[in-house]
Amino acid sequence: MGADWLSERSALVDRYLEGRLPPASEPPAVLHAAMRHLVFPGGKRLRPAFVLAGCEAVGATADAALPAAAAVELVHTYSLIHDDLPCMDDDVERRGRPTVHVAFGEANALLAGDALLALAFEVLADAEGSCGAAAVAWCTRTLATAAGSRQLVGGQVDDLAFAVGGPATLARVESVHRRKSAALIAASVACGARLGNADAALLANLAAFGEEVGVAFQIADDVLDAHQNEACSVVSLLGAGGARARADALLASALKRIERLGEKGAALRMLAEMAVRREK
Repeated sequence: MGADWLSERSALVDRYLEGRLPPASEPPAVLHAAMRHLVFPGGKRLRPAFVLAGCEAVGATADAALPAAAAVELVHTYSLIHDDLPCMDDDVERRGRPTVHVAFGEANALLAGDALLALAFEVLADAEGSCGAAAVAWCTRTLATAAGSRQLVGGQVDDLAFAVGGPATLARVESVHRRKSAALIAASVACGARLGNADAALLANLAAFGEEVGVAFQIADDVLDAHQNEACSVVSLLGAGGARARADALLASALKRIERLGEKGAALRMLAEMAVRREK
C-alpha cells in the first residue's frame, strides 16, 4: 500500500468535488471561478484521504465516507483562502499559482471561502443516505467544532498573536498547531470511522491518533519552512534536530494507538508516516 492507494482515493475525491462545485460559468461566474481556483488542481488531498482511511480501518468501504472526505477538503480549502488574505498571512502564491485574492480580488476571495465552508456542510448532509442521520449529525458537530473558534479559527488568532510578541514556549506553539492544523486531521479520521460505524472507544482512540499525527505534521512543516524564521515554530525553540525528534515521538505514539487494527490500519499508518516524514 502506498502511492497507488492515495492516487486512487484522491481521484475519487476529485470526481466527487467536480460534481458538487458549481461550474465556473454559472452566475455569479467570478465567485464560482474563485471557489474552484484552489480546489482544482488540489494539493495532496491528505485530509480527505484520512477520512477514507478511517472508514476503511473499521471495515467499511471508502464510498460510505466520500461526502465527508469532500466536506473536509472544502473546509480546508476555505481556511487556506482566508489564511492567504492580506489581513492574515498576505501570501501571493499557493500551490504554484496566484492566491485567490490575487487572482480574483480580496472581496471575492473572502466570499469564495465563505461559500466553500457552506458547501462543505451541504455536501456532508448527503452522507445520510448511506450512513444514517445519527452518524451524519455526529460528523457535522465534529467538523463544525474542528473548524470553529475553539479549534481552527482560534488557532489562527493565536498564530497571528505571535507576530506581536509574547513568550514563545513549546506548549504555546503546540497549542496553536493542535488547533490550527491537528484538529481538522483528527476530525477527518474520526468522521471516517464514525461513518463506518466505529464504537465510541475506537472513535476516541482514532481522534487522538489524528491529533498526534496532526501536530507532528505541522512540526514537519516548521522544519521545512525553517528558512522563513516563523515565530510560531517548534524549530525556533528546539532547533531542526529537536523538532524532528519531537515529530518522530508524536508519530510513534500515534502509530502505537492503531497497532490493534492490524492490516485494516495500513492506510492510516501509511498516511501518518507520509505526512510526518515528507521532504517537501
